[in-house]
Amino acid sequence: MKIKIPVGFIGGGNMAEAMIQGLLASKTIIPSACWVSDIIDERLSYLKKTYGIKAVSDTPQVIRSSQAIILAVKPQNVDQALSALSPVWTSDKILISIAAGVPTVYLSRFFAKAPKIIRVMPNTPALVQQGASALARGHYASDADMELALKLFRAVGKAVEVEEKWMDAVTGLSGSGPAYILLLLESLIDAGVLEGLPRATARELVIQTALGTAAMLAQSAKHPGELKDMITSPGGTTIHGLQILEERGVRGALMAAVGAATRRSKELGKK
Repeated sequence: MKIKIPVGFIGGGNMAEAMIQGLLASKTIIPSACWVSDIIDERLSYLKKTYGIKAVSDTPQVIRSSQAIILAVKPQNVDQALSALSPVWTSDKILISIAAGVPTVYLSRFFAKAPKIIRVMPNTPALVQQGASALARGHYASDADMELALKLFRAVGKAVEVEEKWMDAVTGLSGSGPAYILLLLESLIDAGVLEGLPRATARELVIQTALGTAAMLAQSAKHPGELKDMITSPGGTTIHGLQILEERGVRGALMAAVGAATRRSKELGKK
């Protein structure tokens, strides 16, 4: 569905580019309605040449020209970005922040009047339009504001609304999750090599196995355990492999990893 308002990006890094690419490919916005600012001139030239959007070094110009503004800077650069943003802010605008770990209450401190803010935790598969994003609204964001934000992030994958108190858990799960999955996939590829498969063959088989399994789960109403049991024959190969995984605590290790990442996200948010 096309969005008729202009959209601006403060920061033109990888995640911003992924969103720009997805929004244009899905025809959610048109190039002339997309603005971006960045501190690196070469980056701006690349984005303008590649996507035909309006890329400028003047952040206030992006703010004045856009209604939905996506704050796509690193957390340590948030203060600087908001200091340039707040003097030209008007009440009709929506601030959508993907700065990891930065609460909406902190973002709102930079404005004379309480702004409409939506906080988002995307993840890196957004780079291939397969992201998983969780969105939480600030106190003054309306249902319409949230619906707009969901449309923007659904251009690069799946997007769901959550309460802000769950954003640290989202960070630990889907934010950090691609790294856990990549570690598992790397280990499976190495296992195939250990058993004599050529690395290219092992890689191809593992990637398709992961894609197919995810698609099977997505298209089924069954619990993951039910699907696992369908593969696990009595006394067969799979149950012997699963026994090793259970003995070595893989399930518990993954749960502990999400817990550790969630706690770290809370610590960073307090800072």
